[in-house]
Amino acid sequence: MKVLIIVGAINALISVACGAFGAHGLEGKLSEHYLQVWETACRYQMYHGLGIILIGVLKHMTGIQLFGTAGWIMLVGIILFSGSLFVLALSGVKILGAVTPIGGVFFIASWVMVIIGALKIPA
Repeated sequence: MKVLIIVGAINALISVACGAFGAHGLEGKLSEHYLQVWETACRYQMYHGLGIILIGVLKHMTGIQLFGTAGWIMLVGIILFSGSLFVLALSGVKILGAVTPIGGVFFIASWVMVIIGALKIPA
């Protein structure tokens, strides 16, 4: 599915841009703890951006709808997980940390869907 490949690439691009901004623009402005939070958000956004690209390719190659669903759920995971960490790092509002695990659950669910989708691929 072309749109998932594009969405994944956009997330990878945003991850690189945010990583550079964190390393150069936020250094000295955030505590070491919040710089690490920022880095974690970037890292997980990259991992899952690449995951969405892979899922898009799998959907295109197999036509299995579950892969498409997994890709969109993974995007929600990025928004909730990385998004909450980006806002937490910039704002220091600790309650946002409660949203992060919800994003992690979306990541786990999407990877489970990838496993199930892979099991549906004919041998």
